[in-house]
Amino acid sequence: MATYLDLANLLFPDVTKTIDDLEKEYPLRNLPEGAQVTRFAPSPTGFLHTGSLFTAFIAYTYAKQSQGVYMFRLEDTDTKRTIAGSADELIDQLAEFGIIADEGYFPDGDKGAYGPYQQSVRADIYKVVIKHLIAEGKAYPDFCSAEDLQKIRDFQEANKILPGYYGPYARDRKLTVDEQIEKIKAGTPWVIRYKSMGDHDKKIKFKDAIRGELELADNDVDIVIMKSDGLPTYHFAHVVDDHFMRTTVVTRGEEWIPSTPIHIQLFRDLGWKGPKYAHLPVIMKLDHGNKRKLSKRKDPEAAVSYFLKAGYPPKGLLVYLMSIANSNFEEWTIANKSLDVSKFTFAFKKMSLDGALFDEGKLNYFCKEVLAATPKEELLKAVKEWAEKNSPSLLKKMNDDLEYFSKILNIEKDRPNPRKDYAKYGDIEPATWFFYDDEFEKHPELPFNEKYDKAFLKEFMSEVADKMLYGAGESEWWNSVKEVAAAKGFAIANKDYKANPDAYKGNISDAAEIIRIAITGQKDSPNLHEVIEILGKERVMKRLKNAI
Repeated sequence: MATYLDLANLLFPDVTKTIDDLEKEYPLRNLPEGAQVTRFAPSPTGFLHTGSLFTAFIAYTYAKQSQGVYMFRLEDTDTKRTIAGSADELIDQLAEFGIIADEGYFPDGDKGAYGPYQQSVRADIYKVVIKHLIAEGKAYPDFCSAEDLQKIRDFQEANKILPGYYGPYARDRKLTVDEQIEKIKAGTPWVIRYKSMGDHDKKIKFKDAIRGELELADNDVDIVIMKSDGLPTYHFAHVVDDHFMRTTVVTRGEEWIPSTPIHIQLFRDLGWKGPKYAHLPVIMKLDHGNKRKLSKRKDPEAAVSYFLKAGYPPKGLLVYLMSIANSNFEEWTIANKSLDVSKFTFAFKKMSLDGALFDEGKLNYFCKEVLAATPKEELLKAVKEWAEKNSPSLLKKMNDDLEYFSKILNIEKDRPNPRKDYAKYGDIEPATWFFYDDEFEKHPELPFNEKYDKAFLKEFMSEVADKMLYGAGESEWWNSVKEVAAAKGFAIANKDYKANPDAYKGNISDAAEIIRIAITGQKDSPNLHEVIEILGKERVMKRLKNAI
């Protein structure tokens, strides 16, 4: 009578290594006490999802603040869904957010002693573990065809039986070793299934780092752990990888909670200590009053490329994501007057259990704060790099006169409370069009207050053009404007205007609005004195005198 070991040797005759060999090859890490090992393990099946960026950011943050290790592992065993080049694109996009792995898969080759970090080239490792399970009678070859499995499903459905390949419905689990060997020798196609000893009517408890103690039904399904192409399934591969890469904390989306009993069971049956699990809340969107997950198909903001293309500063998006991650982060930013997420102590216990709603208004708020606080030279460099990829027209303006553009970009930047006009680099060109004569001259009729006739406006602006101080400090400049305004019948003090409005053409704010419209084409603009100084005397005089 054949043994499980005979079966294992028949299935994997070339596998000579043992689990003990792998334990020596990938030993426990020599890290400081409390250091955590985390990983981001995407499938190369498309663009970087905003939720995936969130997951990677949390894994990176938790590892870094514990002086641990953050890995990038490529889970590419689903060859049908793999998109060529998408893995490298994921790494490039993460790098734009400063999320760079300490070790893992890189386009130019693996870095680190616990690789390979690409599942499709780890087949030899998985086979060692699977051979071990078969030799111990904890896994077996299954010879069911697609048609056989469908018949089982149809029977279960017709009889209102819980679907799955388990217990009495795990057909080939009942085969003897001799019967299995006979089928293998006959060339019958097979996959390898894990032999679950679980009981669906019993519960399994585990502690989630975010949600506390969870209780779920035990797993009794004999899941496939190796497909017919020789590659493992996710359930099995990530267990082997996390053990031999010595992962201590697995951060992943809450959609994986129902699968956790399978993973805990595999760790247990292999005699390994499992990592902690932290199931992150998903990012939601309000759609006609109902909450739903961000959708790759419906929502452009589901793709990280959307934010990069629009010009959102990566740091701003990370600040926003941290505000979603920890409820006390905003309070910390105020108390510490800092938006440096690396200085904030992230904690799983401070995470919300409900999916956070994507809030574009809050994202814009944080991004405006980040751009306002970014040093001039750094901001100019970032804007140019963005324009090179996304805005030929803005790039041309910068290349034509970088010094002029730099002055525009830095309006009110050197003040205690810098101006916050832009949430993203894409906002800059639409907000600064009036600095460029060809665009200013195309603008439709200027929006002057209709209470002033054209003759008065023309006369007032002509006097402003001639008598306003140029090249002076802001206080001196403003006094010169007030002198002209007073001479033309505007009240300099608001209280005077309120006391007797009929005695004046308007107040000083009305006068300033006329000047602003004539020079910028709009009622709102950055600091008018700085605008005038950047445009220069000749251009400002021309605009004032030609406004009517």
